[in-house]
Amino acid sequence: MATDIRDTAHAVEDAAVMRLLPARPRLLALGEPTHGEDSLLDLRNELFRQLVEQEGYRTITIESDCMMGLVVDDYVTSGAGTLDEVMERGISHGWGTFAANRELVRWMRAYNVRADNDGRPASERLRFAGFDGPLEITHAASPRQALTALHGYLSTRVDADLLPCTADTLDRLLGTDDRWTNPAAMMDPSQSTGQSAEAGQLRLLADDMVALLDQQTPHLLVTTSRDDWDRARLYGRTATGLLRYHHWMADTSPARMTRLVGLRDQMMAHNLLALAERGPALVHAHNSHLQRARSSMRMGGMPLEWWSAGALVSAQLGEEYAFVATALGTIRHQGVDTPPPDTVEGLLYALPEDRCVIDAPRLAAALGDTRPAPRVSPWFGYAPLDPAHLADSDGIVFVKDVPQS
Repeated sequence: MATDIRDTAHAVEDAAVMRLLPARPRLLALGEPTHGEDSLLDLRNELFRQLVEQEGYRTITIESDCMMGLVVDDYVTSGAGTLDEVMERGISHGWGTFAANRELVRWMRAYNVRADNDGRPASERLRFAGFDGPLEITHAASPRQALTALHGYLSTRVDADLLPCTADTLDRLLGTDDRWTNPAAMMDPSQSTGQSAEAGQLRLLADDMVALLDQQTPHLLVTTSRDDWDRARLYGRTATGLLRYHHWMADTSPARMTRLVGLRDQMMAHNLLALAERGPALVHAHNSHLQRARSSMRMGGMPLEWWSAGALVSAQLGEEYAFVATALGTIRHQGVDTPPPDTVEGLLYALPEDRCVIDAPRLAAALGDTRPAPRVSPWFGYAPLDPAHLADSDGIVFVKDVPQS
């Protein structure tokens, strides 16, 4: 058995990952089981560099606000702004402070200008995207930015008579942004404005503007750049997704939280499918957002289950979506010590390598009917692998020991 398991392990490099897959996927998803560890982000950066240089990947997308991500993309493609400004304004959840994220953005910008003083051709430039919605665990953003950006794009390119409303109407219906961002609404549906009469009107107007954008596609692709059109589609997805999310924040049924976590991953999936159209791209997020199996968690003492972004995307892309999970041995500074030997992490911890890529289906086959025990983490911030879904991933990156960042 030990020999069989060793046979599934390979060096952590792009070639080893690609050998696990039938063909180069449009979306290669690298999951992480915890957030905020620079050593794991450094590994992601290293793999992305290899994918760029050896496999022709040109886009990386991370679990960050899709609207804020446009600030980073503008910087890496055209040099707009400064690196300090971009890290503060372009990456959500506070993750712009991570050294490895800063190094990723710095390297992407340097790569894009390295060829000559004019930079690389547009088709060869690296691109950055966030694929999360403008959401936090405590609240959701106002739909103002997305709605007004979509309206602004359409108002300068299509006949005014076709627009469903004026910018003034949008502003009046939106009201003040603090109506939408009130953190009390996450725990108290009565504090949400998501099912107000104004919110209902905005949902209809957003739907009409997205429909108009689709209807005018032949004209828009002739009169505007593909990038501008892609951004308008992002505005439309974000506006309709946020308004739908706010609607269910105001819901009082027992399914409220299940709907909300499912809607978040649905927004993620829509953004990933749009990125796949210009692929290939490396996707980086928590394992729970990228896995093919049904995701689950407890929130406020309630068990929640939903289909992740990865499950939704995989259902549409098939083999053009690949998922490689990351698992860890120890995070001692968080109280996560050596894994029990009868867990998946314990079996991998016994291997001599400090980090390796594991062929997950082969490992599942080597284990046969002997299913490892589930690992229980003493720290809520680390999610161990679920041995029941071992074969649902294409591979596993295993890191034996995570040093303190």
